[in-house]
Amino acid sequence: MAIERASTAGQSAYLLQQVMNASQQLGKTQAQVASGKVSTDYAGLGDKAAMLEATRTAANKADAYQANTAIALNQADLQDTQLSSLSDLANQLRQSLTTAVANNDGQSLMATMQGLFDQASDILNSKDPNGNYVYGGDKDNTPPLNVTSLAQLVALPSVSAAFSNGTLKKSVQVADGQSVQVGVLASDIGTQFMQVLKDVATYDAGPNGNFGGGQNLTQPQLDYLTNEIPSSVAAAQQVNNGAATNGFTYKTLQAASDHQSSLSTIYKGFVSNLEDVDMPTAITKLNQDQVALQAALQVTATLHQVSLLNYLPQG
Repeated sequence: MAIERASTAGQSAYLLQQVMNASQQLGKTQAQVASGKVSTDYAGLGDKAAMLEATRTAANKADAYQANTAIALNQADLQDTQLSSLSDLANQLRQSLTTAVANNDGQSLMATMQGLFDQASDILNSKDPNGNYVYGGDKDNTPPLNVTSLAQLVALPSVSAAFSNGTLKKSVQVADGQSVQVGVLASDIGTQFMQVLKDVATYDAGPNGNFGGGQNLTQPQLDYLTNEIPSSVAAAQQVNNGAATNGFTYKTLQAASDHQSSLSTIYKGFVSNLEDVDMPTAITKLNQDQVALQAALQVTATLHQVSLLNYLPQG
């Protein structure tokens, strides 16, 4: 009669299944510790997969809006610097007229006018880092101010002909359904400034002009310049209004950027809660799974080694 092992086929199958289960659980835990994720695929997330994908999409959208807003903030910041400079030029324009009248001296007036034109032209025709004209609106590939000298400005039938910018100001979408107008048009901030320069230069070239032709200004010249001072004040106000609007735009963009940053942080926190493992807990579980697998292997190996001979009396 043959002596069989004490284990049965059913017991062996059961123990083998326990070994396989322990091995699979150990593999899962090892993967979690290695990747830091609950699962490397959607199947391992179960019913949380749809929520994870929706939350990740929302986080990516918030990041995209924040990136767009950051570009717009840079433009608004650039415009702030340039509008401040243009405002200084407008104040210099007013001051030069006031000084000429107060001192009854126009010797350097037209040289000052040409210098102000050159500096204002540089600002109005400035480009962004991508080579687009900042104040061109929807025609940002064309210089918004199309004259290069005070003489060319005087030759035009009207000051409006000096501007070639578009009519649409650039906007940026900062959130779903929310856009902020960022662009500033050259004609909106420079028309009155250029009008004063054109008027003064035109008068200087006329029969009563030539402000620097004598030791003192003539009475008609004094009267003309005195009457032109309010126009220079209006020109400065137009630039200042543009600067104030740009400042409000900057604050709006900053608030939108902060909001999107907060949303991104919140969404990414949700994503982390759904897919990231608690590492201390995972390491503890890894150790437990290793012990469980080792125990299952030992029991299975021991059971396969046991037979009835182990229970027969020795004699």
